[in-house]
Amino acid sequence: MVKVEIFGLAVDEAGKSPIIVLKDEEETRVLPIWIGAMEAMSISMAINKVPFPRPMTHDLLLNAIRVLGGAVARVEITDIEDGTFFAEIVVDTGNETLRIDSRPSDAIALAVRAECPILAGETVLDEAGGAFPEHPEAVIKTEDAEKWQEELDKLSEDDIKYKM
Repeated sequence: MVKVEIFGLAVDEAGKSPIIVLKDEEETRVLPIWIGAMEAMSISMAINKVPFPRPMTHDLLLNAIRVLGGAVARVEITDIEDGTFFAEIVVDTGNETLRIDSRPSDAIALAVRAECPILAGETVLDEAGGAFPEHPEAVIKTEDAEKWQEELDKLSEDDIKYKM
């Protein structure tokens, strides 16, 4: 497994689908993962520490894990099959380590909130990753929250909800 971090959020020009872009620590490879608009919004809001009066879905999951005595140790992007990514949330309960099957977008949204590491399998990076871009400004970085918000506002949940 290779430690990765969020490089930024972008929108696929052709399909107008959100993409989360992860980068390895050496900044030699990136891993783009197409995600749903709601998950992109959740990740963006957590990165930018937007407060909500009540827990959102990923906050609820993190709260439930903690109340039940667990701690999110890390999330792992474990596999890719036919273009579909697979991930696991690794929870430490003190007595045992649990692995919870997850979509990568949900796992990443949880990782941002839990402030835990994100790891990607070497085979996943080999198959779906690419070289670190020469012009990284092509990615909408997390500091550009307003620009990202404008892009998300253009998306309709009805356009993407059945494609996730």
